[in-house]
Amino acid sequence: MTRSPDIGVWRAAGPDLARHYAIRQRVFVLEQRILELTDLDGHDRDANTIHVLAAQGFCAAGTVRLYRLDGELWQGDRLAVLPSHRSSMVGAELVRFAVATACALGGAQMVAQIQLPNVRFFERLGWTRAGAPAPYCGRDHQPMVYDLTQAPAFLLPGRPVELMLEPLVEVPDLRAG
Repeated sequence: MTRSPDIGVWRAAGPDLARHYAIRQRVFVLEQRILELTDLDGHDRDANTIHVLAAQGFCAAGTVRLYRLDGELWQGDRLAVLPSHRSSMVGAELVRFAVATACALGGAQMVAQIQLPNVRFFERLGWTRAGAPAPYCGRDHQPMVYDLTQAPAFLLPGRPVELMLEPLVEVPDLRAG
């Protein structure tokens, strides 16, 4: 897969964090109905969780988050790409960014629970299956793993100066209180 020059991926903070949460809400709650009211959880309250936002052109297009589980083991989850950007390379760029970030922070291995229709996509990005599919958030997911010691260096343009995304729903800030 080749990189698209008009895709930027960066760590979300400030107003970009609200965009990150809004995309997750659109995908996991409103579109896929995996979760009923919100997909926010305790990892969103943890200051060590890394929230990532991607834009294509000047439009926010997708998200992922990652966090250290233990020592050199990292978890990647909540990969969400808006429907209008799924045929682009946004998802691949988000996964590569998460892998490179965990690697740069001393990770040796990254794990994720992947929706079954997306397993081949992750395999093309170098992930391997780790056991049999199992229920996760009410749907079967494939446990997968990535060897971060083999992660290539990864650089992309940073945050665009202007970014457009109208929030579809208000997303509460779980970090406050």
